[in-house]
Amino acid sequence: MNEKTFKLPEIIDNENGWGPSPAMFPEKFRDIPYAPYSKADKLGRIADWSTPEQKEKENQYTAYGSGVSSAFAYTHDEDEASFSVVDNRTTAQKKASQFRVTGGTKTRQGGRGGQTNRNQRNGQFTRTGIPGRNMFTGKNAAAVVRRRFGWKDYDKPQRARDASVNVGPDWKVLEEIEFNRLSKLNLEVEDGEDLSTYGTLFYYDKSYDRVSTKTEKPLQQIERVRHITTTSKDPIIEQLAKEDAAMVFATDAILSLLMCAPRTVYPWDMVINRVGNKLFFDKRNNGVYDYITVNENAAEPPNETGDKDNINSPSALALEATLINHFFANQVVNESEKYEFDKSNPFPSSPEEFEYLASCAYRYRRFDLSVKEEEDLTLIVRTQLDSAVKTTAGDSFITIKALNEFDSRAQGAAGALDWRQRLDTQRGAVVATEMKNNSCKLARWAVQSILAGADQMKLGYVSRVSPKDHLRHVILATQYYKPRDFATQMNLSVSNGWGIVRTIVDLCMKLPEGKYVLLKDPNKPVVRLYSVPSNSFEAEEEAALDDVDDLDEDEDNIPSEK
Repeated sequence: MNEKTFKLPEIIDNENGWGPSPAMFPEKFRDIPYAPYSKADKLGRIADWSTPEQKEKENQYTAYGSGVSSAFAYTHDEDEASFSVVDNRTTAQKKASQFRVTGGTKTRQGGRGGQTNRNQRNGQFTRTGIPGRNMFTGKNAAAVVRRRFGWKDYDKPQRARDASVNVGPDWKVLEEIEFNRLSKLNLEVEDGEDLSTYGTLFYYDKSYDRVSTKTEKPLQQIERVRHITTTSKDPIIEQLAKEDAAMVFATDAILSLLMCAPRTVYPWDMVINRVGNKLFFDKRNNGVYDYITVNENAAEPPNETGDKDNINSPSALALEATLINHFFANQVVNESEKYEFDKSNPFPSSPEEFEYLASCAYRYRRFDLSVKEEEDLTLIVRTQLDSAVKTTAGDSFITIKALNEFDSRAQGAAGALDWRQRLDTQRGAVVATEMKNNSCKLARWAVQSILAGADQMKLGYVSRVSPKDHLRHVILATQYYKPRDFATQMNLSVSNGWGIVRTIVDLCMKLPEGKYVLLKDPNKPVVRLYSVPSNSFEAEEEAALDDVDDLDEDEDNIPSEK
């Protein structure tokens, strides 16, 4: 029986300090510190011999102390649910910590009183106090009561919007572009060239310039026909495409949405048809282009509760705003005076319909999107004019739009001022609030006016007779703006919009012939370009044609003037 003996392993003692002996290191690693760390590193343990050795390629070194501090970070792997933190602060210390301001911008203004306001959107604090007195200490300290930033934000309902169109299983994503990339684009485009103008305009009734909150006028429901035909169904654009007058075709409603895409919040989509070497930007029937949003850009926009009787839901407000714009444009013109262009409206389906047409002219304009001299890339857009105005220099053309007030105390009003109290005395504050809450809508109106070459943009202020009645409205005021001045006031860059258009055109020009959809993500600032089957949306088009046929069979289908 062999007797086994136990031998101690060789132990190398470091007589000069603690840690491994220098004899254990290879010669090439002799000058590298064993455990380097910088003064900024936080040490959780003195030494952790169980930490795996960091694997690095030979002769590849990093900065001193870089990436090794995590080796000393303490990680507790046991269940911490049984532990509790004991707060040994006094009650006075706890109360004082509740009013500590962190990260906010504090602004002090002169005036009486101790009122403290808080901008809940960006965490900024503004206090109006007595001059010469510290607003955080002394006798005023007890009055400084602030709602902490983010307090109970978890309790707010999450708004998950649905896409404007269902993405089919056979749709293929070709490109995804974030809004911050779109905001950096830029292209200088000269003013458009007028090709032709169709329709008849009524002159603007200047008596509405004298309307005020004290002399308000009821909004009349005057029914008139206004056509919003999509691009590829426009007979004039079809003719221009056959003549190779341009490579890209669109309407002002579609193009303005694309140019103002970074300002959009609600979902939208547009159909792009590539036919030969031409692009047609189209809209779907009964889509987002046929309705006007309300407070889309507000910090807390109107919420869709699912209640069909809620008159302040986003869908109900959009329908109300659309009708208000239609009725307002029909009411503020004088039908006894007309400005007739050489060519009549191309859209009426019967001669009888001309009698019921709204004041509207369609101006077809061509823009040069070329970047190089040898390049030939032009775009034709159908724009709209709403009225004519007599001036000392001659007749000028304008667009007519209307802002609407629903209920300044309702959810989704976003801090809107009471128009009946502020519109006459604080018009600038009202406009500034509308520019903030309806940035996308107002930007699109300005772009449409610029595309049409309008001399002025007429803006009306329409409010409900009662906050609970969404069917009766009154006109409280009107105001003129020059489109480009209005765009500058809104910090709207038209060249950025042209840059977005050129980018999307370049993407589509590289694709083969077919149908594509540009879709805005319903909950993210992102647009995606999809390749879709050629028969997509045919069912919607057939349903729309059936509705038109049903109206044609009805003898009373033409709306009458009230």
